[in-house]
Formats: sequence, structure tokens, C-alpha cells
Amino acid sequence: MRKTTDLRLLIAGAALLCGVALAADAPPPGVVVVPVRQVVLADTIEGLGTVTANESVALTATVTETVSAIHFDDGDRVSKGQLLVELSSREEHAQLEEARATVGEAHRQYQRIQSLAARGTAAKSLLDERQREWETARARLAAIESRLADRLIRAPFAGIVGLRDLSVGALVEPGDLITTLDDDSVVKLDFPVAATYLDLLRPGLTVTASSRAFAGRSFVGTIKAVNSRVDPVSRSVRVRAMLPNPERLLKPGMLVNVVLQQEPRKTLLVPEEALLPLGEQQFVFVVNADNRVDKREVHIGGRRPGQVEVLQGLAANEQVVTHGHMQLRPGQTVEVFAIDDGSRSLPELLRSLPGGGPAR
Repeated sequence: MRKTTDLRLLIAGAALLCGVALAADAPPPGVVVVPVRQVVLADTIEGLGTVTANESVALTATVTETVSAIHFDDGDRVSKGQLLVELSSREEHAQLEEARATVGEAHRQYQRIQSLAARGTAAKSLLDERQREWETARARLAAIESRLADRLIRAPFAGIVGLRDLSVGALVEPGDLITTLDDDSVVKLDFPVAATYLDLLRPGLTVTASSRAFAGRSFVGTIKAVNSRVDPVSRSVRVRAMLPNPERLLKPGMLVNVVLQQEPRKTLLVPEEALLPLGEQQFVFVVNADNRVDKREVHIGGRRPGQVEVLQGLAANEQVVTHGHMQLRPGQTVEVFAIDDGSRSLPELLRSLPGGGPAR
């Protein structure tokens, strides 16, 4: 009540300084107006997310053997197919040489019988037997080459290796961890979003991530996919975004702040002071070109600090009353004391009028 009384006194004082005579017939009330602003807004959803590598694998041994050579160091960047670890394979190399010799001999025997069979001097069954022996020798060679390949551990994709926890001569068994390999050129960002926002989530929306480890830095990416299931406990859905990571700053396992932005849209904003709530309805006073006011119902949307989104009922650049509307009636003529652009408070606006402000 005191705030309203002070406001009326300020406006009345300003009217006096502007030369409005308080005659027997009441002068038009003074108001402060603000133009309806058209802005571009994007609703945001905030949360916490976890960074994971685009591709990640734990490299392990597949056979029981000793380490004969290591071709990487902690934190090295490796290329796809690069040899990382060699396991002892002298026996397999000997078997490989034997198998190659067997394949060569079997092939020659097959070719010899094939030429004889073509002249009719060798039985067809003998040719079939030599062909079977050749194919069997090739199969044995392929098996030995496969066993030999199991003793050469290579990078399945380009990335960065983790810490090395073994040395040359160590005995490894199937499942023993050799190192980790992560492709961090692009990272995945997984974060939960309340299921109430499901209608807003779709691939391609912009995501901005930040971390306390890199103050002032932001990492921008887009949503790749939305999980097909909602968690029945938290009633949230897991969203996955992809973030380019050219500087390799983001590490798998990091916790980051996530801001999800909807596609920008054009909308109208008015100050909260312009609204006149009546039950579940909202009204504003609009000042027309002839300085007459019109009471108009509006439909509002989201809110910003000190601002309200108007979905229906107003047009851009229309002037709505923010101060002095408590004494207004529809169709009444008013005097516009000031146009509020948001940069100054009400007392500062009134002091800018001729006379320097209301009399004390």
C-alpha cells in the first residue's frame, strides 16, 4: 500500500512539473509505458552429464604367453592398426614355416597329378586326393597365422592409450588388462532429462557443456539420440550428445554442466509490472495512438527475470502501461509521462522530466 501511495505521489509531482494544471475537472492520469519487444528466445534445460569417449576399449591378452616387446608408452597417441605389444611366438613362427613348406609341396603335387590327369595317365580319384591335401595344408597355415596374430596386439582404432601396467617378460593370461584405448577426437555426453520434456527432445538440438576444470570455456555439440526407455525410478530419459573435442580437453569420465537449448523462436516480451491478473486471466492496458487506453486480455508463456513472454493478445512495438494503471478505465485518455526502456528506475525516469522531479 505504501509503495502504491508513493508511486501516485511521484506521478502527481511529475504532472505538476510538466505544467498539467489540477483544475476542477480532473486531468488525464499520467502513466509510464514500455514498448512490447520482439526478441529471439530459446528455452533451456540444465543438468549434469558424464563424458565418455567416442570409442573406448580395454585391450587384453587372448592367450597365455610372456611379453616379448612393448611398442607404446603411457599416454601415447596411436594410429589404427599400430602394433602395441608382442607376445612370445617362436614356436608359432616355426610352425608357420613348416606349414608354408607343406602348402608349397601339396600345391606342387596337385599340379603334377593335374597335368597327368589331363593326359589320361592319372586317375581322377588321385587328383581329388591331392587337391584335398593341398586345401588341408592351406587351412592349417591359416590356423597358424591366426594363432600368430593373437600374439600381436594392435590398436583397433586411432586414439590415446592409457597407463602401461606391464613390462617385457611379464606373463599374461586371457583377460589380463594390457592398456586402455580411447578415441577422444569426439566425445559422447550422456545426461538425464526429466520425462516431462520428452516433446522437446530430438536429434540436432544444440547442447552446451562447461566444466570447473576449464573456467570460462564452453563446449558446443548436438544431440545424437534419445534413449528409447524412461527410467521408472527417476522418471528421466537418458540423452546422448556428441561434442567435438579438437583440443582433447574433455576426458572420459568427467562431470560437466549441461545446457540444452531449443531452437530459437521469435516471441514478445513485456515487463511483469504490465500484467493485471484476474483469476486465471491476465490483462494489460495498451495506450493507442490517440492516448486512449484499451484493456486487453493476453496469454502468457515462459518467464524471464522481470519479463514475461506474451503468446497472444499483443503486437510488437505496442505500448503497454507499466506504472499508473491501477486508476485506469478502458477508453480513458491518459498522459504518457515517460517511456521505460528498462535502463532506469521509476524515480530516475521522473527526475528526467522538466523540473527535475516531484516536489518534496
